[in-house]
Amino acid sequence: MSIKHPVIAVTGSSGAGTTTVKEAFTHIFQREKVLAAVVEGDSYHRYDRAGMKAAVEKARKEGKNISHFGPEGNVFEEIERLFQTYGETGSGMRRFYLHSEEEAEPYGQKPGEFTPWEELPRGTDLLFYEGLHGGAKHDNCNVAQYVDLLIGVVPIVNLEWIQKIHRDNAQRGYEADVIVDTILRRMYDYIHYITPQFSRTDINFQRVPTVDTSNPFIARDIPTADESNIIIRFSDPAKFNINFPYLLAMIHDSFMSRRNTLVIPGGKMGLAMELILTPIIHNLMEKRKFA
Repeated sequence: MSIKHPVIAVTGSSGAGTTTVKEAFTHIFQREKVLAAVVEGDSYHRYDRAGMKAAVEKARKEGKNISHFGPEGNVFEEIERLFQTYGETGSGMRRFYLHSEEEAEPYGQKPGEFTPWEELPRGTDLLFYEGLHGGAKHDNCNVAQYVDLLIGVVPIVNLEWIQKIHRDNAQRGYEADVIVDTILRRMYDYIHYITPQFSRTDINFQRVPTVDTSNPFIARDIPTADESNIIIRFSDPAKFNINFPYLLAMIHDSFMSRRNTLVIPGGKMGLAMELILTPIIHNLMEKRKFA
């Protein structure tokens, strides 16, 4: 934990809504004039695209599983080292994972490859991480201990599967049985390395559909934001001085389901994030000035 060099991490699986959080933070950083060092979780996978394909096939032949959810497919120790180093010195090393031709072209590389490791920009105000493992723990590696604000973004699991099935089919052309096999292959790592992070978060944003998703493998459509509610759980409201009466007044149709839990319409997620996170970021920056 660091006052002078805060670390903020948003953790959640692909399609969970982490992009919405990233956009909310971008708006906040612009308004508060915060210069953030941004790192992406995909950059801390252990293998590039070709290497991961070979590793999965090798594991399959040995009767084992490997996935991007677990330690065998990632370098947790590098995330931990980055968070610790940044908190202590305001510096650290990062690289980029090149998802597409568009991302790869400026580097003269191929999609699915990593860029070389490079030093973070100097003089940043905080570190912002968005990816799968911002609160990960494994053996002696504890990423979460160096995070000053940890945010979880997670849909209920049936919705997560629906989103994955539709995305992989539409964008990557995968057949349904291949996608289901991937879900099953990842399940051990999901249960042991993804789910536990949401008990370590300061704030969770969980999307819950208000339509039937009981069989995600035959769902024709992804529930829209208007067909969902967002459950926002604060592990310790006093830690960040959460003003529930203000939030209830500002977010139409919101209500409290528990003393630390706010429920809002799905379409209000971006607004709620900015209302909740702006004063938290402001206070972190004020403390930093006097560190």
